Amino acid sequence: MDPLLLAALVGIATTLVLFSGIPVGIGLLVISVGFLMIFDGVGSLPLLPEILFGKLESFEVLAIPMFILMGAVVASSRAGGDLYSALDRWLTRVPGGLVISNLGACAIFSALSGSSPATCAAIGKMGIPAMRERGFPDTVASGSIAAGGTLGILIPPSVTMIIYGISTETSIGRLFLAGLLPGLMVTALFMTWSLYSTWRQGHAGTALASVSYSWKEKFEILPRILPFLVIIAAVLFALYGGVATPSETAGVGALFCLITAVIVYRMWQPGKIWHILRDTTRESVMILLIIGAAGLFSYMLSSLFITQSIAHWISDLDVNRWVLMAFINVFLLISGFFLPPVAVILMSAPILLPVIINAGFDPYWFAVILTINMEIGLITPPVGLNLYVINGIAPDIRLQTILKGAMPYVGCMFVAILILCVFPEIATWLPNAMIGGGR
Repeated sequence: MDPLLLAALVGIATTLVLFSGIPVGIGLLVISVGFLMIFDGVGSLPLLPEILFGKLESFEVLAIPMFILMGAVVASSRAGGDLYSALDRWLTRVPGGLVISNLGACAIFSALSGSSPATCAAIGKMGIPAMRERGFPDTVASGSIAAGGTLGILIPPSVTMIIYGISTETSIGRLFLAGLLPGLMVTALFMTWSLYSTWRQGHAGTALASVSYSWKEKFEILPRILPFLVIIAAVLFALYGGVATPSETAGVGALFCLITAVIVYRMWQPGKIWHILRDTTRESVMILLIIGAAGLFSYMLSSLFITQSIAHWISDLDVNRWVLMAFINVFLLISGFFLPPVAVILMSAPILLPVIINAGFDPYWFAVILTINMEIGLITPPVGLNLYVINGIAPDIRLQTILKGAMPYVGCMFVAILILCVFPEIATWLPNAMIGGGR
């Protein structure tokens, strides 16, 4: 059978299986084993366990459960609430400062957790009720937190970036560096829109009139958040200073987050520790299963010459490379509407990377573009995970209202993609300056 026709069949079958509601990892296993048996015969089956577990034996994979543990510790404590409260107290005199506090807290919490849903849940529990109490519309209160939560997969350390690095065999340290400045840029765009929006709707003075804090109240909360900020700084220094590998840094960061939570928030009860370990194990196993299954899926595509044929076909297209990039962005955007970022990256990155490099694009710049597309998918239906997290926090706010509030931030992310296309150095300058060129 023609490989491109076979690729279409695989695409249709994969879509049907994943839309059936079956877990992504199991669905990829079913598709991979099914097509290998049909077109390669049962003789290929003895190789599958080795391929499946071989994908997980890399030392870099260890960073995933460690960063997840780091985020679970922070999310289970009052760190998110204290972080939000600290920014609220210090920014309360800024017009629209409460919205800025929410977004700033999301950005900092993202650096601790690396997870969008965790960021949404931790900051939203405090931020949404506070904004509603001070008269901000539900669209602003819910939309800003839903959008701010997406920063969790862009601002390092990011689990999504680790997965991209594993699937494409690129440097995770360079990926983290590539995501830092774009992450800050997206945060700045979110804050700029929020300031304009609150001013336009007449809520610029809401925070000013509602509450004020003394200098004592501003300083007394700092000791509870400074240890976590020190951990962030230490993790970033270890990563970017070449002191330790991402996996080593993640392990030490998780340990110190756990120690800090026990000391600062007195979380030494066995039940709370068990809850953290249980949630970490559950999420880690889910992601690792998807990684192993995606490795098998990639092997199936390569074994049946699908990957090579698609890459060759795309390379032979007589189109401008920016037109090609536009089509790839549309593909990623649509994929992000229906699938979680982990699945999209693991299935598409190995296929797209040779095409991207052949077209003259930087693979680390592309990782940032891909991640921003995945951010958009987190706040757009039908999946829109962050929308449902916010709805769970504030069930009286309708999904349509949350979506309406989040849409302007989708526009900010489109602007960020355009800026990165015009000025790719925003993503490539820092890793090249600190590490040098190369993959």
